[in-house]
Amino acid sequence: MFGGKGGVGKTTCAAATATSFARRGQKTLVVSTDPTPSLSDIFETRASKGPTEVSDNLHIVEFSIDDIKEMWNRKFGHEVYEVFSSFISIDYASFVDFITSILPTLGEEFTVDYIRELSLSNAYDQIIWDTAPLGQTMKLLATPTMLQEHLKTAPRIYSRLKLGRESNRPILDIIKEWTKLSGEDMNFLRTEVNFTMVTIPEALAVQQLDSVFFELERYGLRFSQLIINNVIPTSTSDFLCQKAHQQQKYIELIHSKYNDLKTIELPLYPLEIKGLARIEQAEKVLFPLN
Repeated sequence: MFGGKGGVGKTTCAAATATSFARRGQKTLVVSTDPTPSLSDIFETRASKGPTEVSDNLHIVEFSIDDIKEMWNRKFGHEVYEVFSSFISIDYASFVDFITSILPTLGEEFTVDYIRELSLSNAYDQIIWDTAPLGQTMKLLATPTMLQEHLKTAPRIYSRLKLGRESNRPILDIIKEWTKLSGEDMNFLRTEVNFTMVTIPEALAVQQLDSVFFELERYGLRFSQLIINNVIPTSTSDFLCQKAHQQQKYIELIHSKYNDLKTIELPLYPLEIKGLARIEQAEKVLFPLN
């Protein structure tokens, strides 16, 4: 999983990592849950609905809000309707229109669950997860825990409800399944996901690192790798020399404060990273021994 604030190069790093695994013969899928995905642009391909083959062993999939709505509705829609319709009389179509209007909150729980199920399917050797910008990602990580806290009081809230309107399943049984699902999703994040933080050597980005790591630790999650992107190389240009000097103090601060993390410096390239040839340039820095 690649996380970081918007515009720091998460997608580039995810693409380079996926390319490395694929070149080693591992069937690899890059999943983007960014609301404004750019995977297809970086790989210079046209994403279709579902996984798109980019090269041998390498596939990408970009999820739009509509895709997440559809998957959420298929898996959870009727169960949520069972509970909701026990409080108020509403037809299913109207319920879906309502619930999808607030889907950015509910969809996050499904996103984690989708990645978990994809991992359990063993359809791919490696799954690379290009997440949304940092604020949305933190909300995504918090959602399973928040749901579990809510569900602790669920029996008192829903105890007077007997059966669902359509399935005649006990409402509390449905609630218990949500509790179990939420626990499985959080356990998946804690035990099966390797987190990589991507940042740039600028004041605002570096200042955010402490709060991000603190929030992660609250949920028992830790980044195992830190990538400092857009590091300006040695140059004879006065402008670039000044920028590089400014960056250096932030780079040194990162190495000093987070010396327990594997830290990689990815240079600023003269041309934007698009297409497999340029992605491989970044790959060689991230994976120098391949």
